[in-house]
Formats: sequence, structure tokens, C-alpha cells
Amino acid sequence: MASEIHMPGPVCLIENTKGQLMVNPEALKILSALTQPMVVVAIVGLYRTGKSYLMNKLAGQKKGFSLGSTVQSHTKGIWMWCVPHPKKPEHTLVLLDTEGLGDVEKGDNQNDSWIFALAILLSSIFVYNSMGTINQQVMDQLHFVTELTDQIRAKSSPDENEVEDSAEFVSFFPDFVWTLRDFTLDLEAHGKTISADEYLELSLQLKQGTGQKVKNFNLPRLCIRKFFPKKKCFIFGQPTYRKKLSQLETLHDNELDPEFVQQVEVFCSYIFSHSKVKTLSGGIKVNGPRLENLVLTYVNALNSGDLPCLENAVLALAQIENSAAVQKAIAHYDQQMGQKVQLPTETLQELLVLHRASEREATEIFIRSSFKDVDHLFQKELAAQLEQRQDDFYKQNLKASSDRCTALLQDIFSPLEEEVKEGIYSTPGGYRLFIQKIQHLKKKYLQEPRKGIQAEEMLQTYLRSKESVTDAILQTDQILTAREKEIEVEHVKAESAQAAAKMLEEMQKKNEQMMEQKEKSYQEHVRQLTEKMERDRAQLLEKQERTLALKLEQKLQDEIENLQSNMNKPRKRCTIS
Repeated sequence: MASEIHMPGPVCLIENTKGQLMVNPEALKILSALTQPMVVVAIVGLYRTGKSYLMNKLAGQKKGFSLGSTVQSHTKGIWMWCVPHPKKPEHTLVLLDTEGLGDVEKGDNQNDSWIFALAILLSSIFVYNSMGTINQQVMDQLHFVTELTDQIRAKSSPDENEVEDSAEFVSFFPDFVWTLRDFTLDLEAHGKTISADEYLELSLQLKQGTGQKVKNFNLPRLCIRKFFPKKKCFIFGQPTYRKKLSQLETLHDNELDPEFVQQVEVFCSYIFSHSKVKTLSGGIKVNGPRLENLVLTYVNALNSGDLPCLENAVLALAQIENSAAVQKAIAHYDQQMGQKVQLPTETLQELLVLHRASEREATEIFIRSSFKDVDHLFQKELAAQLEQRQDDFYKQNLKASSDRCTALLQDIFSPLEEEVKEGIYSTPGGYRLFIQKIQHLKKKYLQEPRKGIQAEEMLQTYLRSKESVTDAILQTDQILTAREKEIEVEHVKAESAQAAAKMLEEMQKKNEQMMEQKEKSYQEHVRQLTEKMERDRAQLLEKQERTLALKLEQKLQDEIENLQSNMNKPRKRCTIS
């Protein structure tokens, strides 16, 4: 059953106080209860640029994230608002509003870098919000993107060339959306009208040259181009007169500039339609508990002085979820066996069949619930626990059978024992009467249902315990001759030997069944492991092909740009009029 969302407004997810990041337990509690796949939208930008207004519109509300109306930055840390996704049923839209970068009161670039990196790591669509046009000053303010390889690691043990290789980052980076606020120029280049996306591409073009100024100019543009292959741009005019901006939360759409209202609608529609579910490497979709653990892992890494590492975060998440998957599988096994097994079972095979069916279901549940089970350690742990439970059920079955048979033997043979005490069989011909009574009671015992796998053994054990009584009755029977007594003794011994041989054969058969079952369980786990390895291998190949395609695409794009730069034609400049 899908979890329901009851968040009337945003809550602080990550507090930023005195240079330290702290995760809010209340926000984590909300996340832990949301099991739907999550589309995570994070917005970042300089303070007092209207980020919160856009996030409130995405939430479908006028109020929520604090807008503020002064030059002071209102939002501190990262605030979260979870709402039902308006266009994806059974999905949750998570809105992350971050504190403004470059807050003069804070004066801490390190904290800004942390906020920027966290927004990248947690989101599936990343919105960068700025004022006016895209010029060099704006690019200089976006220096955080040039520091990403210093702030984030893709792998716990990076290769020497990983810093230069953006493919690892691209594989988990969110889509990039640039929103330009209070844009007043006409979108034109070379006398032709261009789109906002074309304007962004023109603004990200690189200069030719090797000087330091050229490198400084190109670096943020190069990083944006490489880290975010999927880019989108939106422009917004002035929403209303400057004096009314402080009342933006209370103004109705008909009190705002119609063009601005339409621009906001187009932006929201795009986010709703094109945003994707937050996904980890291996195609793992993020839900509330997973996002909760990602937040904790990344913040703990930053506070301890380490770089947030995607690989470590995924492995930590896998440890938590795979442990839970083992417990979930074991709980299912226990539930199924508790419902289906009635101890004692009539045969060992009956118990083993029920165990195998429950074991198969439990393993399938584990495989569906687990991911990144490195070396299949957790599945092997599950197999060991299931084998232990099989042994436990076998012992419980033995005890239940023994208890049942003991009670039956006591109930059925107690009248005979009373007769022996009264001396009824210590008379001439008493031995034959005693043997006849024994045979009658044995038949009655064997006809009783659900005695379990210890039925024969417990009967023979009981009869052996009464051999001295049988011998005494035989010796006191004055009718039988000495030879007849010898024959009877031999007959009793032969009967006992035959029963012992039968019990030994049954014990060997039980052991063989147990060993056969364990071998079948082992083969079943090997089969499931093999299938999972094949799926993992296919996912790895798919990821490698995707990464290679990104590398080839980037290489091709670089070659095209180099080719264009080497042409003798004068380079045309794009201007905005």
C-alpha cells in the first residue's frame, strides 16, 4: 500500500549553524515513512534571487518556503517539502530549497560548497537560479561547479585519471536547469530570434587560446558542459513592480505580469513532465528511507572532513537494506512455516517439502529487496540462516513426535502395566495372553494418526524397556516347556534385532533425505546466485556502454569544436540585443 504524504509545509532537512551541518530528525522521520519512488528537485543560487518562490509554485502553493522581503538571506541550510507528484501517480515530489550562496552575513565559502555539493548529490533535477543575463560575472559566481571534483568522489578508490574523466560524475549527476530571473533583454543573435536553450548554449561556448584569462573564462563553461549533458534554460521577466515584490506571497496571478505567470507555468510543466526519479548506480530507485540514509551518509562525511563518495554511500545503503532484506526473507519463511507446518509431520519428506517451498519464496523476496550484494555475502548469510532453521525444525519435529508418542504409549499401555502389577499374567498360560495383549496394543498404537517420524523408534524403545517384564512372565509360565521357552526367547531377540535393523535403516534414510535436501538447497541458491550475477553483469555492461557512449559523445563534440576553431573563417560573435 502506497504511503500517504501529509506535509502542510516544508521542514528543515539539513541545518547549517556555526559552520556545522546537522540533520533534522523530524525530517528523517517523514522520509522514513515514504516508500514511493522520489523525484527530487533541488534549487541553488545566490541569496535573494527568488528561489523559494519557484519552489512554492512547484508545490502548488503560494506560501511555504520563506521568501523574505529584505536583503537578508532567509533560508538556512536545506529545507524539504514532500508532495504528491502532480503527473506521476504513486510518486513523491521532493522539493529542496537551499540557503542562498554568497550570503555576506555568513562569509563562509566552505559552507556554500557543501550546500552546492549536497544539492547535486541528492537531486534528480538541479535548478540553478540567477538574476539577469548570463555574463562573466555570473559565471564567476558559479565557481562551485568547477570545484565539484574537489568536493565529491564517485569512487572510494579513484583511478589516477578520474579527476579528468567526467563520465563517472555524469552517470549520477542530475539534469541541469538554469533559471534566469528579471531577464530584460530580447532573445536575439545575429538578427534572429533564438530560444532560451540556444541562448544557454551560446553562453557556454568556449574561447580559443591558452592564456590564463581564457582558461578562467572556459573552466566553468567546460565543467557545466561535461558534468551536465542534459541542460535546459528558462527566462523570467519582472513579476511585478518593485514595490510590490515584498507582497509576492499574497498577490494573485491576475495581479502579476501575465508574461511572468506564463513563464512560471511553462517552467513548472517542464519540471513535472521531464523530471526523473532519483536513481543510484545499478538502476536503484530512491524512496524515502533510501534518501534518508543518503542524507545521513553525505552529511556525516562532510562533518568528519571527508569527501562525500557516491560509491561509499551506495555501499552503506546496501549494507542497511540487505540486512533488512535478510530479516524480511527470514520473517516470511517463519510466517509460512508457522502457518503450514503442523508438528509432528507424518514423514520427514513432508517437512522438507514445506521447508523447500518456504525457502524458495524467502530467497526470492531477498533478491527483490536487496541490491549491491557484493560477493553475495548477504544471500549466503540468508542461506546459512535458512539451513539453521531447517535443522531447528527437524529437531522440533523430532521432539514433537517423541512427546506425542510418549503420551500415546503411556495412555495405551498403562492398563497393561497395571495388569502386570496385579499379577494377571503370572499364571500358567499367562505368557501367551501377555504377548497377545502386546500385539493388540501395538496395533492400536500404530493406528493412531500424526505420531510423526519417531513413531517406530519410540515404540521399540518402550518395548525394550519392558523386556525384563516379558522375560519374567515367560519364566513363570509353567505350561511352556524349556524348549518352547528357548524358542520364545530367540523369537523375541530376532524380533528386537529386526526392529533395530529397521530403525537403523530409517535413520539412514532420514539422514540421506536431510543431506539430499541440503544439496538441493545449495543448488537452488547457486542457481539464484548465478541468475543474479547474470543480471548484475548485464547491468554493469549497460552502465559501461552508457558511460562509453557519453565519452564518445563528448569526444566527438570536442573534435567538432576543435575542427570549427581551426577553420580559417573569422569566428562569429553571438550578441544579445
